[in-house]
Amino acid sequence: MLVYSRLLLGGLLVVLSSMGVGHFAAWAVGLLTLGLLTDVFDGIVARRLGVSTEKLRRLDSAVDQAFWALVLVATYLACPSFFARHAAQLWALLALEGFTYAVSYLRFGKEIATHSWGAKAWVLASFAALVQIITTCDSQVLFTASLCLGVASRLEIVAILLLLRRWTNDVPTCYHAWLLRQNKPIRRHKLLNG
Repeated sequence: MLVYSRLLLGGLLVVLSSMGVGHFAAWAVGLLTLGLLTDVFDGIVARRLGVSTEKLRRLDSAVDQAFWALVLVATYLACPSFFARHAAQLWALLALEGFTYAVSYLRFGKEIATHSWGAKAWVLASFAALVQIITTCDSQVLFTASLCLGVASRLEIVAILLLLRRWTNDVPTCYHAWLLRQNKPIRRHKLLNG
């Protein structure tokens, strides 16, 4: 339920933004925060209940992509001028995201589900930047931080995918991917990556 709730939250954000409802920024920040919390707690709850399977982790990654895409659409509808000013950077980041998926599909025939620590940091930076963009239709420092973390985390995911011998979910860093390549066990944190 926590995983699927993000689709509802993202869709609601798009509807509210397209309707131009009053106090959209307050609604958006609340729904975005709720979406982030469901993203954090779905994995923790699944591990606690012993149902954190590969299938669920793959579903979580797919829903994450859909949720953040819906958030971007809603934010674009609310603040198109911001997107016009930063179009080149956003398209480059989107292309890099597509490249990571292409590498994963070409190598393993599956989507990405590394849930790396870099990707988690990017989500937090993106959340902060999106809150600022939604409330002010502008962002400089937070957007730049999010952009840099986005590029770094995408490049790390490509490195992880190239290091792995077989598709594996929940690989925190390149170092962990290297250990897995050497057939060594990796230590997993029960709150972050089971």
